[in-house]
Amino acid sequence: MCDFDALWSDALKIFPVLGGINAPDEPIDEAVYENVCRHISNLGSADALTAIIDLEVQSAIRNTIVPSFWKQLYAGVDPSELQGDALADQSVSDKNKLFAQFIEAINELHVGYRSLERIKPRLILLNEKANANSAKPVSSSTSSSSIKLMQQDGIKTCVRDAMLAQLPPTFSTIVGAFYWVHYRLFTKDTQLASTTIDSDVFDELPCTGCNFDLEQCCCQKLTEMVNKTNMKLFEMNLTDRLAGSALTALIKDKIKEHINDTCLGIFDRSHLKQLETWLNDVIIVWLTNIFKGWIEKDTHDSIKAPASLQSFKVKLTYFMYETFAQNVISQFFSIIIDYPDSTPAIDDLKICMEKIDMRAYLTETLRSSLEARILHPGVNTMDILTGYVAAIKAIRHLDNTGVILEMVTAPIKEYLRKRNDTVRRVVTGLTEEGPTDLSEELAKGESIKDGKDNGTDEFSNWENWEPDPFGIDPNVMRYNSSKIMRSADIISMVVDIYGSKELFMVEYRNLMADRLISQLDFNSEKEIRNLELLKIRFGESLLHSCEVMLKDVTDSKRINAHIHGDGNCNANDQLFDISSLIISAQFWPSFNKESLQLPEEIENEFKKYTKAYEAYKGNRTLNWRTVTGRVNIVIEVGNRTMEMTVPPTQAVIIYHFQNKNEWSLDELSTLTKVPATALRRRISFWQNHGLITETSPGIFTLIEKETEKSQFEEMSITEADEEDLESAMASASDQREEELQVFWSYIVGMLTNLDSMPIDRIHQMLRLFASHSGGVEFTQDELKHFLQRKVREHKLLFSGGVYQLAK
Repeated sequence: MCDFDALWSDALKIFPVLGGINAPDEPIDEAVYENVCRHISNLGSADALTAIIDLEVQSAIRNTIVPSFWKQLYAGVDPSELQGDALADQSVSDKNKLFAQFIEAINELHVGYRSLERIKPRLILLNEKANANSAKPVSSSTSSSSIKLMQQDGIKTCVRDAMLAQLPPTFSTIVGAFYWVHYRLFTKDTQLASTTIDSDVFDELPCTGCNFDLEQCCCQKLTEMVNKTNMKLFEMNLTDRLAGSALTALIKDKIKEHINDTCLGIFDRSHLKQLETWLNDVIIVWLTNIFKGWIEKDTHDSIKAPASLQSFKVKLTYFMYETFAQNVISQFFSIIIDYPDSTPAIDDLKICMEKIDMRAYLTETLRSSLEARILHPGVNTMDILTGYVAAIKAIRHLDNTGVILEMVTAPIKEYLRKRNDTVRRVVTGLTEEGPTDLSEELAKGESIKDGKDNGTDEFSNWENWEPDPFGIDPNVMRYNSSKIMRSADIISMVVDIYGSKELFMVEYRNLMADRLISQLDFNSEKEIRNLELLKIRFGESLLHSCEVMLKDVTDSKRINAHIHGDGNCNANDQLFDISSLIISAQFWPSFNKESLQLPEEIENEFKKYTKAYEAYKGNRTLNWRTVTGRVNIVIEVGNRTMEMTVPPTQAVIIYHFQNKNEWSLDELSTLTKVPATALRRRISFWQNHGLITETSPGIFTLIEKETEKSQFEEMSITEADEEDLESAMASASDQREEELQVFWSYIVGMLTNLDSMPIDRIHQMLRLFASHSGGVEFTQDELKHFLQRKVREHKLLFSGGVYQLAK
């Protein structure tokens, strides 16, 4: 007869978990084992008892051990304070508190785990004895493989599953604090080595590891606690599941922090090797220190740790490359401005991009940065061009395919097309020293590439063809798919803003004309040098007019010297010397429409010069443009004498005031044949200099008495204001308008015969006419603007996509 109460009492001694007690503390006599095993075997209840114990163990883990761990971990901590990036915002003391709580919680969890682990060998022994005493074989349904407790690492699996099932959302902050303190302890020596503080002051500072006073430093003790805690985590197989994500996040934060501290804003030296050394000597050594206990364990897991650590090292290395690349890309605008001093930073980024595909990120970030920094009305055109040229140089150094360059600079080119002074600024940069470095590029003397035959060149050179780089969105390649333009030099890309060399050469001709007219002592050698360089770049045909202009200046000096040196020219009868610039009108740009009527006595002097020229040149004469030039005058008013150089209009105005002290605006306008609005602006020059005043509306009077001392009394020669140094030439747009106006009669004729035509048909017909007549070429957009202006002038009607003459 079996005494079940005694049997249950003996079973509780062997397996206290059946009574709700986790730890089997007391040793068990062999007689007790034999008694329980015999009765269990006779009853055939070994399998049932094993299953009950397995359920009780799982219940203890789920309901007691794991909840107790989380309770201990969050003791005195408000979970809401651990939300988000709380670890970065916490003080060192708060992190030390979480560090201590984590260690205590792990210790308590480990005690519960070890107590349950001691149940397994007793259960195995029970089953062995029960099976030995039983005549019946063990059924497959009672095999140990169906009992978690009997499986290898069964309790570890149960603990891990229960932990993950009850995982609070903020647990990683506490785990991160534990490893943050560990990292601080580990890098203490490194921090001390980089500290440059006076020894007396240093003694008063807290320890950089434990944050206690140096006399009470407990870094060694804390390090031992960390190592023991790590060993317990490894033993319970929780390092990866419980600490893995927090440890990884902490390491990534440390990598970002180190990159920002050591690399931010420093572009003149390479950083990658230094970062790789730091990663190996600090981060990897620290991780090895954490995994050291696992590696040294004499178990089958000892082989997995080094391989896992090596794999983690590879991932961290790539993360470091990515983070560093993002750091460099975020500062790439500054790198562009500092180029070529920033070449090491670009070389580092190039290495990173060979390992990690960041082309799309670089393109989008840099385009946004350029648009925000330079593509707005507050930046003048020359500064935008300077940034554009610098971007070409820097990005070309990074990516020699030119694909990234095309995508990044496309918005800059589009924006520059909308600025009225872009062409003039480009030409100025080509011919004068300035911040854009275009003059240096021009001096290299390479011929410009024409993009019209790009497609045929690509097919004919098929053996050297290369595809576009991987990772580029094909949609953004629409800006420019020409590989020839991607490989073009800087001047080619600047000219490509408008896609036409002719437009730039017209503007260059205008600027040269302005310089030749306004700067009579210009540097002819420099102009000739620039012209020869431009001929290499753009071809001689586009610059033939400029050669004639320079020849006109040389011939004019020779003619002036001859006329002034000719004794038959009545030089002694001249009131003043005249030096003329005689131009070949068909080769010079069109002048603006201003005019000026000279006083009779001055006009007579010009007639004398004309007669002298006719005597010298035979069948040629001169047609004077009196509004253009410079006049050296001496003004005597009261006790003041001033010597000045002014434009002819200003000289004529002040000349008339020597005959009459007071003039009305209308009288003076009629006399000089200068429109009243323009005349008022010219008179303001003398008002600003204190020689003329407007006594009443439209009435101007000469000031004869000396008032306050003006600035030009202290100067022997004074130049006119910039407002009075306006260009004598018609603008490029005005000249283009005149060229297009030539086609107006043909447009009228076509629409008269055909009634109505779409713009593409009109453009096709006009191009055919231009090709046969040797006329100027123009784009369809230019024609569209021209026709739309005629619509606004009510000369054309536009309806249904076609143009027709207004009735």
